[in-house]
Amino acid sequence: MSFPDRKETEVRRMLEGPHPVLPPDLAGRATERGQRMLRRHQFVRTIGWLLLFAAVVAFAVWAAIVEPWTAPPPTDTTPPLEGW
Repeated sequence: MSFPDRKETEVRRMLEGPHPVLPPDLAGRATERGQRMLRRHQFVRTIGWLLLFAAVVAFAVWAAIVEPWTAPPPTDTTPPLEGW
């Protein structure tokens, strides 16, 4: 048989004792804080989608103007092979 752990004894003593009094407006403050957090997360998500959309549009405009798929590859990329 093992002896009870000191931490476990402390926790049991704290749980059996009187519970602290909570402020009456705690639920209202928690709700308000949660709503603020939700709005902030939604704002950040919206900004992220807008930045992604702007990047896609910028890439599409650049690709339409430059047309990198139609340019022939450069011919002077390697030296001529002589004397083999």
